[in-house]
Amino acid sequence: MRTKKLFNNTVKIALPLLLGSAILYWMYRGFDFSSIKHVLLHDMNWTWMILSLPFGILAQAFRGWRWKQSLEPIGEHPRSSVCVNSIFLSYAVSLLIPRIGEFARCGVLNRYDKVAFPKAIGTVVTERAVDTIIVLLISATAFLMQIGVFTNFFSKTGTRIDDVFGMFSSTGWLVTAICGVASVILIYYVLRHLSFYKKVKEMFSGIWQGISSLRKVKNIPLFIFYSLAIWGSYFLHYYLTFFCFDATATLGLSCALVSFVVGSVAVIVPTPNGAGPWHFAVKTMLILYGVADNQALYFVLIVHTIQTLLVILLGIYAWIALSFTKTPVSLGRPTELTRPAE
Repeated sequence: MRTKKLFNNTVKIALPLLLGSAILYWMYRGFDFSSIKHVLLHDMNWTWMILSLPFGILAQAFRGWRWKQSLEPIGEHPRSSVCVNSIFLSYAVSLLIPRIGEFARCGVLNRYDKVAFPKAIGTVVTERAVDTIIVLLISATAFLMQIGVFTNFFSKTGTRIDDVFGMFSSTGWLVTAICGVASVILIYYVLRHLSFYKKVKEMFSGIWQGISSLRKVKNIPLFIFYSLAIWGSYFLHYYLTFFCFDATATLGLSCALVSFVVGSVAVIVPTPNGAGPWHFAVKTMLILYGVADNQALYFVLIVHTIQTLLVILLGIYAWIALSFTKTPVSLGRPTELTRPAE
């Protein structure tokens, strides 16, 4: 049993790393990495990159504040700082083991503010449902914004849809298929784990309370604001980087929105911070908008690397901050562990 568990854990860690590495290797084979230094020092506008970074921080902070609000209706009142730091840490941990961050942040709240783990998991499920709805709305908006653009493009150039699809090589289609299969495997594992929780009555009860907490949120407008602010910050964190490079600075809001949606969907594939699938998806969209292949590679490599470094720094900050955070017991507050039995 122990050997099987070790094997399964190894596979869960190794497969995402191998998948992401394989896609990155395929994309950057033959790429001159020495040219990156010149781009970073001479061809890139760092002002816009610096301006984009606060929105990456805000996106995670808004998520932490929204999570605190989701927990309050079910009798859990964690500190705002602990909620935000748990989010910072969860994103950093997910760089090592994809998707483990959801459990890590629930563990942080359980340790520092004695929030019931099943309830926390339940609210995470609720958050994901809300985020899915928002992504679908953004996707629909992007599609509607592009109907005129695509119609005009096809009518003026006489280009057919099958010609556009023909721009992709057989290897490109293979990568897309692999990402699709990986997504199916991820869904299978999630459903399998959820079915495990459902077998445990107490945990199922906690999860259901977390899911149903949305109906009891006191300040619905604030919850909606946090939800929109999360994705608005994500988008600005991405969109402002367009102005860092001459090749993308003039592409406009529509291209940014479409590539943002495609990139957001691509990160569903379980690789560290979407490395590989995100590069492939965003690069493909930029090429469709007329960006040269090499320039598109510069963009996705530099932007993703810097944004990943930000995630790491926030994770380190959260780890340090939490190490100086007092637990409820040390603060002298009654908890489920210290409160006398009635």
